[in-house]
Amino acid sequence: MPFQIGINSQINKLPSFGISRNLKNTNMKNILIAFSISALALTAADKSKTWTDPELALKEDTDFSIQGEYHREGAALGAQIVALGDGKFDLYLLEGGLPGLGWEKKDSRIKISGSLEKGAVTFAKTKETSALLQDKVLIIRRAGKAAIKLPRIARKSPTLGAEAPKGSTILFDGTSVEHWQNGQMKDGLLQATGTTSMPKFKDYKLHLEFRTPYKPFARGQGRGNSGVYFGGRWETQVLDSFALEGKMNECGGIYSISEPDVNACLPPLVWQTYDVDFTAAKFDKDGTRKAWPRMTVKLNGVTIHNDRELPKDNTTAAPGTGALKDEPLPVFLQNHGNPVVFRNIWVLPKK
Repeated sequence: MPFQIGINSQINKLPSFGISRNLKNTNMKNILIAFSISALALTAADKSKTWTDPELALKEDTDFSIQGEYHREGAALGAQIVALGDGKFDLYLLEGGLPGLGWEKKDSRIKISGSLEKGAVTFAKTKETSALLQDKVLIIRRAGKAAIKLPRIARKSPTLGAEAPKGSTILFDGTSVEHWQNGQMKDGLLQATGTTSMPKFKDYKLHLEFRTPYKPFARGQGRGNSGVYFGGRWETQVLDSFALEGKMNECGGIYSISEPDVNACLPPLVWQTYDVDFTAAKFDKDGTRKAWPRMTVKLNGVTIHNDRELPKDNTTAAPGTGALKDEPLPVFLQNHGNPVVFRNIWVLPKK
């Protein structure tokens, strides 16, 4: 507690004014109950804390500066640390490097929990591995091997800030929401309000940048959830899935269809990119579908779906309803109750 209140000493000094001892005890109990309820409310508020500004997160939460990726060029081991709130962390050791820098799903992935004490994070020892984070360096010791020291790094998507090629439709450039139904903009960023693009497309390439909030106490689908829907029907998930397995319902997954080949998600409050090549369903002259849609997806420059078939009419919560037809369809940005934001969205139709 940041402060103490001397309830007992103050009450004992009060004159009784003929009030019975039982009444005084009852009042004391009521006061204690009131303070307990207030404390619980404050704790609940702390655990729902959400940061949308990286500078504020860095200033207000020590854990934010610890969470992230640890890697050194030439090292055959990468590490990702996830903040869980209250100085608690999960460390993932990745044999071969970081996702997109050597590590693949088939490679070893070890999870170790740790906690922050006196400026250092000590992780629980396993039979063969121990780890300590101190002075911004992660020190890993493994049985029979020399210690590995990994500094914290900050990766950026190679397509961040990509300019729209000639012939593109610019859906959002930070100046207006004129191309979006139910579009809302704040501080030059498009909000995840459940907004649908007014322009519609068939075969195209899309570039989009997104940022998830920092919610250290949240778990699973409550941690920065949104989604980008292609053809108004097929969703690539947006979520703070940093360091997780890379499941179908995590960032990069095509919801209800396919998990990503690798989890290329970066930490929360880091700008990330989707670069998607989408080919619409194909139909005969009589309107009979002869081929499902297909898409290639790059998350932060890493190919996570390569020419993936989309063998369903739609995915969960898609705004597109009714029979699939030979027609252009919109891009949709899902509202899932989280302050996810978007920028630099453009579409280049394929010829």
